[in-house]
Amino acid sequence: MDLIKEIKAFIKKSENPLIVILGPTGSGKTALSLELAKKLKGEVISADSRQLYKGMEISTDTLSKEDQGKIPHHLLGIIKPDEAISVAEYKTKATKLIDKLQKNKKIPILVGGTGLYISAITEGYSIPKIPPNLALRKRLMTEAKKKGNEAIYKRLQKLDPHAAKKIHPNNLRYVIRAIEINMAGKKKQDKKDGGKYDVYMVGIDWPRADLYKRIEKRVDAQIKRGLVNEVKSLLDQKYLPDLPSMTSLGVKEIIPHIKKNMPLDKCIEILKKNTRHYAKRQLTWFRKVKKINWLKPKDLKELLK
Repeated sequence: MDLIKEIKAFIKKSENPLIVILGPTGSGKTALSLELAKKLKGEVISADSRQLYKGMEISTDTLSKEDQGKIPHHLLGIIKPDEAISVAEYKTKATKLIDKLQKNKKIPILVGGTGLYISAITEGYSIPKIPPNLALRKRLMTEAKKKGNEAIYKRLQKLDPHAAKKIHPNNLRYVIRAIEINMAGKKKQDKKDGGKYDVYMVGIDWPRADLYKRIEKRVDAQIKRGLVNEVKSLLDQKYLPDLPSMTSLGVKEIIPHIKKNMPLDKCIEILKKNTRHYAKRQLTWFRKVKKINWLKPKDLKELLK
């Protein structure tokens, strides 16, 4: 598969080209995006809901500032851990950036693993702009800790069965957001107009066992890079553990060690397990998208030589 040749041909015949690189965590999206950006004169727009936060670069595996300087990157580290951006707000920001890049004859490359963010852009979702209800979120998070995620999911099923069908029961943040929107008096809409961009999607299709090995190596690398100190710094800055940002992979698993409730090796084991489960959920989402051009690992390696 000559990916560069295919994408260049696609761009040539497109009016509003948008390249999307998606896939589960640990699949190699960042390396691929850097290579494509160099060869296509493109700029990268993050579609990762956790990489929006400042001070969480290791836990979210955000590209270093040095590497960001080589290729322009957008929507990385733009809010504090106690702030929030709704999907509607993300869509507005990302769309403005895409339009600006296209106007300046640059190729926008949307990169990430947050399926809802990608769908909001590529399928033109109409999303109600409901401000966050932090008190409700805190209450539901507390209830989830006591009764489990399933209890919160059942609430959503009663409020909005249609929305519930589209959200995994363990995706607590999205479940709570859907409840939040319903409680505000508006059903969680999923109207879509097909999007206004010509989209070329690329995914990296690793065998499951190989992907899990990559995930485990990534977690080990995060520990070496200073993940524990990063999480400790967040707690020292008085960011509460029940904030949406602090429930991210790589943060919530390390907090018990810092609070001396669990040895580090056990926390790392849980982090690896949770990351594997998260990757599995991401793959379930992406497998439903029919127009993804799946790149084989051997093609990826050849491209990155």
